[in-house]
Amino acid sequence: MDALNNAINELGDTIFNLDDLPRIAMAIGLVAIAAIISRWQQADVENDLAAATARSFVQLIAIGLVLELIFEQDHPLWTALVLLVMIVIAARTSGRRGQATPHAARVSLLAIGFGSVLTLALLVIGGVFEFSPQAIIPIGGMIIGNSMTVAAQVMNRMSDDLLDQRNQIESRLALGATSRQASLVQFQRGLRTAMIPHIDTTKTVGLIKLPGAMTGMILAGASPLEAVQLQLIVMYMLIGATTFTGLIAAYLTYRAFFTPAHQLKALPRPTQAD
Repeated sequence: MDALNNAINELGDTIFNLDDLPRIAMAIGLVAIAAIISRWQQADVENDLAAATARSFVQLIAIGLVLELIFEQDHPLWTALVLLVMIVIAARTSGRRGQATPHAARVSLLAIGFGSVLTLALLVIGGVFEFSPQAIIPIGGMIIGNSMTVAAQVMNRMSDDLLDQRNQIESRLALGATSRQASLVQFQRGLRTAMIPHIDTTKTVGLIKLPGAMTGMILAGASPLEAVQLQLIVMYMLIGATTFTGLIAAYLTYRAFFTPAHQLKALPRPTQAD
């Protein structure tokens, strides 16, 4: 009980010692105004706004405290453990979104895990980043978060197409096509749908918006050219990671819908998670 009280007191001290708390409160004021307008217009999103704001505040403060502890330890096992937890949570979230896919959680875990670990390994081996918690955890978080989105989108689009276009696929199978050949259109469409937002963002970067890493560095006082160089690394890193993850997710999704005898499984369409 004493340990719990000490933890609560430490969290309270941390919150009230935040240097930017007044500016955070002003930003929250914008959310409050949006919630009031939603209530006035009966848009019914004010409860979601309130929940999202509260959860994000608590979660980010908590992860800030955890990261401070891990940075002080500076041990590779702690860094690997944090990345593993991120991957598992991302896989669970993505699996819930793509639940029409058989074994969706496993597909998500393999796609996100292999895609993220492969990207991080190449970055470390290539000397782009050192394997230190200060570098790998933030970079890993960006990679895993984007990979989670792509995996969910691939599974959602492919499962919808495979279920909706069952007759066309079975016709191709009846004509002698393999399961890969019969589902190639759905494979390509699912991967393309998931990748288009990332490709378009890469094409228009600097013309429509300044990305997060670049903006953060400029606000922290770095020169624009220094910020641009880091942003280029982050941008190419993310598009590579999402491509790896998307390809793995698309391959595993198509395999999950077919038997070893190249027969399309008879599967009901489940209700999508909120």
